[in-house]
Amino acid sequence: MQELGRLEDLPQGYRDELKERNLVPLWPSLRGVLPPKVPTRQTQPTHWPYQTLRPLLLKAGELTPIEKAERRVLVLANPGHGLEKMQASAAIYLGMQLLMPGEWAPSHRHTPNAVRMIVEGEGAYTTVDGMKCPMSRGDLILTPTGLWHEHGHDGTAPVIWLDVLDLPLVYYMEASYHINGDRQTVVPGQGDKHYARGGILPSPVFERSNKAYPMLRYAWSDVKAALLAMADDEASVEALQITYVNPETGGDVENILGFYALMLRPGQTLRLPARSPAQVFHVIEGSMEVKVLDSTFTLAEADTCCAPGYEAVTLKNLNAGKPSFIFMADESPLHRKLGVYEHRG
Repeated sequence: MQELGRLEDLPQGYRDELKERNLVPLWPSLRGVLPPKVPTRQTQPTHWPYQTLRPLLLKAGELTPIEKAERRVLVLANPGHGLEKMQASAAIYLGMQLLMPGEWAPSHRHTPNAVRMIVEGEGAYTTVDGMKCPMSRGDLILTPTGLWHEHGHDGTAPVIWLDVLDLPLVYYMEASYHINGDRQTVVPGQGDKHYARGGILPSPVFERSNKAYPMLRYAWSDVKAALLAMADDEASVEALQITYVNPETGGDVENILGFYALMLRPGQTLRLPARSPAQVFHVIEGSMEVKVLDSTFTLAEADTCCAPGYEAVTLKNLNAGKPSFIFMADESPLHRKLGVYEHRG
């Protein structure tokens, strides 16, 4: 490969003139922004064990009342990006959020898209655009860009969930902001029951809903049942995975990040091929081993880890007698929209 000139090769006076005029020579940095064959990646394989995180999150509940926090969250930050950046990958933000009994996290809306994967507890709910969505372990709840949402808790024990947002990208675009609002009026129904069966859609006689996000809650009971049915029906299929989709369009549930659920059969080892987007793995039920690059992580239930893009990932169910179920998030929708998506086998 041809060696390019260095910044130090240029006379200091010339460099000073460029700096004064807000100019930068490209050639000394060209290989940094356009490296050969594989992009430069700051995302590092990182593991966040729930059993070490949970006590610190509960301590935050003692130290900071919800009125002082608005959203009581510990951010799962990737050291490769710097902890102050508060991001798990180039486009993914992760946070563990705590809501205590009787608390209410006030209504607001913001430009980043968000989803909530419920980790622990019962009795809490998220109201999105007037729709009250109960929160049970393994449920996925959408709070898409621009929709009002708030969280409440009528139960008796802490409720914890994993937030996944496209905040790093929206912030980088200088498009990230929020607006506070009043407590919402709940409209009847939950919406998700309209789409509870595959292959059928509600078809109003007079007018179809024009909502961009017709389904906001994806119950874990339905998702798990679908995975188990796939396993029974197609014993030869190696990767048992479903994609969370918009039931009206069949497209990804949100614009920038993709969300999936994966089942590993008892004792199964599954190699996921190298693809361009970074990935996040969160164990809903069971346990697994994750290998990516030189890192090997053992994930217990409710643990989370991330893997950089352009790298194969190997998952192994550590339980020889039971399946394991994993929630996944990645940057695939964004990569496809930008035309940079790659699948390297």
